[in-house]
This record gives sequence, structure tokens and C-alpha cells, in this order.
Amino acid sequence: MAILIDDALWPAHGRLWAHLVSDSDLDELHAFAAANGISRRGFDLDHYDVPEDAHERLVAAGAQHVSGRELVRRLIASGLRVTGRERRRR
Repeated sequence: MAILIDDALWPAHGRLWAHLVSDSDLDELHAFAAANGISRRGFDLDHYDVPEDAHERLVAAGAQHVSGRELVRRLIASGLRVTGRERRRR
């Protein structure tokens, strides 16, 4: 089980954002986020959006830095991935 974080490349609200995911368990992801001051408001069905300035701190706390491609590959393999089609239905 691992918490994964990609590079902060996604612009929104005047900042860059990264994705924080679990490769096995959403409860693990929520616990890690809460323990590291990430608001539940940042959760988007299968990941947290986290600001660039939190990236280094989250890696120091144990998140594994991976490429965006690797993050998605492992999220899909975990069975936790929510597809674009599923997002539109919710």
C-alpha cells in the first residue's frame, strides 16, 4: 500500500495543483490527507487535489513521488479509478 503524488502541473485558482492518491484504499488516503492537513474539500472521488506548496511536505510525510502517467496506471490497477464517464454521471 502506498500514497502517491504526482507533479504539480494543473493550474487553477492562481496556483498549480498535484494529485494525491492511494494505490489500494480510500480510507488510507483519507487518513493520510487528514494527518497532513489536507482538507476533505480537496477530495475528488478518487484523489485529492493538493497545492504545489504542500508537495514537499507530503513527500516528507511518506507520499511517493511518481509521474502523472505512473500515478494513473497505479490508480487504475487498484480499482479505485473513477473514469470521466463515471464523473459525469455523479
